[in-house]
Amino acid sequence: MRLLVIGGSGFIGHHLLAKMVCRKGWNVSSLSLNPPAVTRRVDNVDYLFADIRNSSSLIATLKEHRFEFVVNLGGYPDHSSLTKGGENQIDLHFNAVINLVKTLQWQGLRRFVQVGSSDEYGTVCAPQHEEQREQPISPYAVAKLSSTQFLQMLHRTEKFPVVCIRLFLAYGPGQSQTRLIPQIIRGSLDNEAFPVSSGKQLRDFCFIDDIVSAIQMILDNDDVTGKLLNIASGIPRSVESVVNLVCQITGRGKPQFGEILYRPAENMELFADITKAKEILPWEPQTEIETGLLKTIEWMKRHDLQH
Repeated sequence: MRLLVIGGSGFIGHHLLAKMVCRKGWNVSSLSLNPPAVTRRVDNVDYLFADIRNSSSLIATLKEHRFEFVVNLGGYPDHSSLTKGGENQIDLHFNAVINLVKTLQWQGLRRFVQVGSSDEYGTVCAPQHEEQREQPISPYAVAKLSSTQFLQMLHRTEKFPVVCIRLFLAYGPGQSQTRLIPQIIRGSLDNEAFPVSSGKQLRDFCFIDDIVSAIQMILDNDDVTGKLLNIASGIPRSVESVVNLVCQITGRGKPQFGEILYRPAENMELFADITKAKEILPWEPQTEIETGLLKTIEWMKRHDLQH
């Protein structure tokens, strides 16, 4: 089996590569704009490089390759407004998907996993489920939602073998320190005052091992083609409670609640109904928040020692 992970140099991508490369009989490739950092490089992976926004670059890189499975983790979340760079998100998360679909060899393709975001739901009421009409509030969210709708249309009209998933707040070892959980951990480990919002938002935190497990099940299940699935813990937690839990585990930290403003029109309750994933895959998250945070904290401590 030949698997291509688009965005394999990223946080979720390198965890997925590390799991899939150990599978007997699988040849695993990664496609990204730049080589991975040393901590994200996985042995026995074929690393390919192209700008997925540029069709010529993509064609030149992939023209000699065929894959049975593709997981699209390309791009990065950015909540900028349209006037402050949001147009780039539309290019990266929607136009790039069109390029991918036009470039990939459909013959022999068994599964294209489109990794979307809880941000596609926008301001709809919690718990968010797959049958709701979305109300996105950023160009990034619109681009992700447009990709979901586009690929589902291709499945209905041309039998394109897509599965769309929506991740809620992923976290775990190796995540960029620009993301929420690593920022909280870093601030706590440094034992200095660090700014956070008031923390009243309810969010759904899902550990990386559970996310990778769900993707693996999707790759193995022919009955999921055409489906849209939430992948999350299904448990709402306030940001404030998670900040306090990190401080409790580390025994340190001086969070300054209220120093960061909420985003305009931010949904204060964003957590998933995961009934569909449980029934169809079947999949269920296994990692308790305390366990996931402890593993992430320990990884960050070791990483500090190595550098």
